[in-house]
Amino acid sequence: MSDTMNETHVALGGDTTISCTVNGQAVSVEVPVRTSLSDMLRSALELTGTHLGCEHGVCGACTIVLDGAAVRSCLMLAVQADGTEIRTIEGLATDGTWHPIQQAMHDHHGFQCAFCSPGFMMTAVAMLEDDPNRTEAEIREELGGNLCRCTGYESIIDGVLGAIAEMRDGDGGVA
Repeated sequence: MSDTMNETHVALGGDTTISCTVNGQAVSVEVPVRTSLSDMLRSALELTGTHLGCEHGVCGACTIVLDGAAVRSCLMLAVQADGTEIRTIEGLATDGTWHPIQQAMHDHHGFQCAFCSPGFMMTAVAMLEDDPNRTEAEIREELGGNLCRCTGYESIIDGVLGAIAEMRDGDGGVA
């Protein structure tokens, strides 16, 4: 291997410091530049609610909300999140009270094994914060990119519809 290739490899393989806001708290963490955002959240910040399923962006289990948009954290490098605002499933509850999507999923038996639940809920939160007046067809379309092996999806859809009703009629609000 030439000296030039070695120097390039060293430059690409170093560590960098990421500063962002995670679940309302400013964080600064040093990670290798090739670390995925999901690995940074799970390993460096110990936010293990962000699940890793396929690690190819297909299943949706790793979905988080980044600057208001639902994103697959396994497909992003941590360095791409520098300066952003991130919310994970751990950041949904407030002062021990579940977010309306969490409560509605519980009430409607939205999940069985719950492996996919963080990704579904974070996708739903981003969707409802963007437009809380979604139709059932729009909800189905939006959640169609998340996979569940247990429920058959109907109870998940019912949970999102229940959260919409709670946010509209109850005292729950979009966080």
